[in-house]
Amino acid sequence: MNFIMNNKILSKLPNRLKQFIVDQHYAKYTAIDQAVWRYVMRVNLHFLPEIAHKSYVDGLHRTGVSIDNIPSIEAMNEILGEIGWAAVSVDGFIPPNAFMEFQAYNVLVIASDIRQLAHIAYTPAPDILHEAAGHAPIIANPEYAEYLRRFGEIGAKAISSAKDYELYEAIRHLSIIKEAKGTKPTEIEAAEKAIKEISENMGEPSEMAQIRNLHWWTVEYGLIGSLEKPEIYGAGLLSSIGESISCLKDDVKKIPYSVLAAEQNFDITKQQPQLFVTPNFPHLSFVLEEFANTMAVRRGGLKGVEKLVASKSIGTIELSTGLQISGVFTNVIDDGNYNPVYIQTTGETALAYREKELIGHGTAYHSEGFGSPIGKLKSINLAIEDMSPRDLEAYGIFEGKEIELVFEGEVSVRGEIITGVRNLQGKIILISFKNCTVKHKDKILFDPSWGIYDMAVGKNIVSAFSGPATFDSFPIKKNVPQEKTIQIVKKQAELELEFLYNQVRLYREGDKTINISDIFNKIITSYPMEWLIVLEIYEISKENISLCEKIYRYLYSLMKEAKFSFLIENGLKVIDAAM
Repeated sequence: MNFIMNNKILSKLPNRLKQFIVDQHYAKYTAIDQAVWRYVMRVNLHFLPEIAHKSYVDGLHRTGVSIDNIPSIEAMNEILGEIGWAAVSVDGFIPPNAFMEFQAYNVLVIASDIRQLAHIAYTPAPDILHEAAGHAPIIANPEYAEYLRRFGEIGAKAISSAKDYELYEAIRHLSIIKEAKGTKPTEIEAAEKAIKEISENMGEPSEMAQIRNLHWWTVEYGLIGSLEKPEIYGAGLLSSIGESISCLKDDVKKIPYSVLAAEQNFDITKQQPQLFVTPNFPHLSFVLEEFANTMAVRRGGLKGVEKLVASKSIGTIELSTGLQISGVFTNVIDDGNYNPVYIQTTGETALAYREKELIGHGTAYHSEGFGSPIGKLKSINLAIEDMSPRDLEAYGIFEGKEIELVFEGEVSVRGEIITGVRNLQGKIILISFKNCTVKHKDKILFDPSWGIYDMAVGKNIVSAFSGPATFDSFPIKKNVPQEKTIQIVKKQAELELEFLYNQVRLYREGDKTINISDIFNKIITSYPMEWLIVLEIYEISKENISLCEKIYRYLYSLMKEAKFSFLIENGLKVIDAAM
């Protein structure tokens, strides 16, 4: 892929993210697609300088986003590289954690498909108009770009619930069928109903659900400035020619942006009834840090492990010694006072220290899971991790010694110590036993017949987060969504319409041998509801006054159709302003 070669940012991407990258296939864009792009960009540039943050218009020129042509991601990367960013093409929505991690690497993910003409004003599906024209320009602002990167870094650690992925797949499905021509209304209604049902039965919102809300109300639908006269900076608004204007009206409630936005859900199928206004870009980072301070990655504890158990996915806990345990957590025992006293993973597990796997403690060795007590020993004020070699000897914790360790949480470990592992500061972080029995009260947690028992050392859990401590510990699993964007086989009438759009495009680019009047007559005869190509013909026929007037009258008649009125009116304003 050439775009990877021409931007050094992309050379740093791990393979687990590269699996989501697809070729843009620029040649697949039709003349209709190009006309849709050109219309939205020209209308936006006509209106947005008055209502968008100044960084947006400035950024259009700095990030290689063309007005007249759908951008090549390869060409964008040459320019984005100069401001420390890059872009890749993906197929629609990708899983939230992957999306966040791309951002952490300073990479924009761009859904390379473009919306249908029928959805030109707004689509719930990610498309190149939204991603390239909405997201890319604003990252030319260094302060906002750093917020976006930092958001990705924190968001990638957010713990999801099992329901989150179910909701993601439902939203992806809706976005695919809604953008596919010929989808029956009943299919769309069923997909929207499924999203509603899942959304209403999510249970306690996960970290990922909350941080996704923050992303929506800032990166996608954010306003900046004062409540009385805010400006647009969110990509969802910048790429929606309908909502970019209507969102500033008084009937859309404006709310000061705060961490409370994490609790405000959204509906991707509708225009938003309220929007959040940040006074400036630094305030975004302030709120992000405030939210991050509530996350398990910074708080750890019982709640953090419980979130990992609910996620049913690979996650990591870090102990006070720095030891990191990564796997699918299936159980945590607490002492009744919100303190975890024993943790358990099931299946492949790996141990690490400072994001580096401990030698001999990868998934091949811990293939069936890992369990360990957490906390201090009963009746001993000094935690094991804080014991000096002399302290350990005094308490009988040394190699070859058969011992029973009884923890404050009523977990006991009885066996013969084989060896221990220490961290860089000399603190012991892992103790291995043979002939070992582990109990919580009377319940057996580990039996001697199961082999060597490795006990993690740590008086508390300081962090819990999504994903492994080191991805090298786990094989790359294919995580690309199975449902792909639908590619429709075009009918002859659609191919002929594309040909006519292309003829108009060629005429505008200088081929005056093409008879524009004939094309107009073919349109009104065979495609009477096609308004965009008629607008384009009107724009290039200004020297033919009689034809121009005829086209204008025809456009005026089309404006009687409510669904075309707003679109044609805005298009005429842009054309008239350029004449």
